[in-house]
Amino acid sequence: MWKNHPKALPYLFLSEMWERFGYYLMIGIFTLYLKDVEAGFAMTEKESADLYGTFIALVFLTPFIGGLLADRYLGYKKSIIIGGLMMGVGYMLMGVHSLPMLYLAMTLVILGNGFFKPNISTLLGNFYNDSTFKDKKDEGYNIFYMGINVGAFICNFFGAALQILLGWQYAFMAAGVGMFIGVLVFILGSKHYQGYDQKKGTQEGDMPFYKIVLFILLPSVVFGIIGWLLKGVTSEANPNSSVFGSDSTDAFIFACIPVIFFYASLYFKAKPADKRPIGALLSIFAVVILFWAVFKLNGSALTTWADRYTDRSITGTTETVFNGLKLAKEVEYKKDTTELYDAAFRLQKVDGEVQKVVDYPVYFRNVAQDKLPPENTKVSLWATNLSQSINPGWVILLTPLVVAFFTYLRSRKKEPSTPTKIAFGLLISALSVLVMVAAVKMGGNGSEKVSVWWLVANYGIITIGELFLSPMGLSVVSKLSPTNITSLMMGGWFLSTSIGNKLSGVLASMWDTYEDKTDFFWINFSLLMFATVLMFVLLKQLNKVMQEKGIN
Repeated sequence: MWKNHPKALPYLFLSEMWERFGYYLMIGIFTLYLKDVEAGFAMTEKESADLYGTFIALVFLTPFIGGLLADRYLGYKKSIIIGGLMMGVGYMLMGVHSLPMLYLAMTLVILGNGFFKPNISTLLGNFYNDSTFKDKKDEGYNIFYMGINVGAFICNFFGAALQILLGWQYAFMAAGVGMFIGVLVFILGSKHYQGYDQKKGTQEGDMPFYKIVLFILLPSVVFGIIGWLLKGVTSEANPNSSVFGSDSTDAFIFACIPVIFFYASLYFKAKPADKRPIGALLSIFAVVILFWAVFKLNGSALTTWADRYTDRSITGTTETVFNGLKLAKEVEYKKDTTELYDAAFRLQKVDGEVQKVVDYPVYFRNVAQDKLPPENTKVSLWATNLSQSINPGWVILLTPLVVAFFTYLRSRKKEPSTPTKIAFGLLISALSVLVMVAAVKMGGNGSEKVSVWWLVANYGIITIGELFLSPMGLSVVSKLSPTNITSLMMGGWFLSTSIGNKLSGVLASMWDTYEDKTDFFWINFSLLMFATVLMFVLLKQLNKVMQEKGIN
């Protein structure tokens, strides 16, 4: 796999693998932890989804400033190490059962990712700017992307076992250990980064850093505060009278305005030769927001689907293995059961006021009558967060096939351009949502649990779309960005991811408001189809820009 690729690739691959091990272990249990009544924070579905959406949005918003600091002052290597250490400490603190400590831990992860994520991707791209490896860039990013998903696949097994055996805190600590291993591996590869880690400094025409603080960062903070304080119209669906559904959503949307304005200014102030490439990138950034909005439901709405609506019972050899590895919990069935399983909440009006009322759904609530076990029988259920390994598992299986497919097309001079791959990635992703529409129908809109194979099929299809889109997005940023702002433009890619992630949280927070869950998934399908149409409309111009740059 490493043949004909830079010697740094294995180190960057393994560093990213361990970094993603920590991140996805944390994300896989995050909302479950927030909703846990006994050992978590007893949040509602809406509250946990809102915090989850805000968190993953901010995680991908900070690469904007992290990329800029690396480009001008710190260099990539130093930024990556600083970011990795901050995230490791953040994961370690996340399991401390205290809301202030949780917010501190989240802040460290948010800031650390800002230094780590854009710069390791940019450093990788620098190796493929050499003529020796130029034609291998898309393939290199696909291999790198597989590293991300190896970490994302294995982490959930550790997270499930540690949570069942020792509790949430130890699962979060494992995420921290994974991050520290990633930093160590990265440092071990230092000799291979020489000549590719040079910071570019401030170039002619660049906005001075103090102006960025005064005219972008400070306004973002001020706009965020305004968004938090601004109130909309109070209603049953919006009891807090926020403008966009919650105070955190309002704050995030307002805080993004100055940053979006800054990226737009890059286009208007760019040199004539750079204007079209920057414009092409900004167009792609805008379109893929909707992809991330749907894709990132894996940690919220689809985790809820796995928890409440998926048949997680196991028997025979599978039960023996999962119980032995502590990847399953035993739940006893009683007709008048008081056994709690992942308690949830509902909102209801009490004396004219909307209050949070504890509701205790049991696993067997929506099991078909003919599938219920005998009374007083214990049933083994695989841990919910294991569903988070389905997507990365598909990535590991499908990446070699996708790479081979495009290599074959390249050999016949029929390989589609990078923007074309992204367009088809959006279309394939839209088709994946139809699987969930069918799953809801098969389960009688949640009245009966359905097979886990529906989730497997959904993730399988959207993974193909992801492989057409996500690594190609990293590649196209590296190809089209002006040299002096490459990492900054990589931050722009992650800004679009950030906005999509927040929109994902908004979508997930509305899950309980849909009586017919097919409506929820039809909205997701419509968003992705809208993005697909937009991308195909832009395709001709985007391909023209690629040809002007002499790249594919």
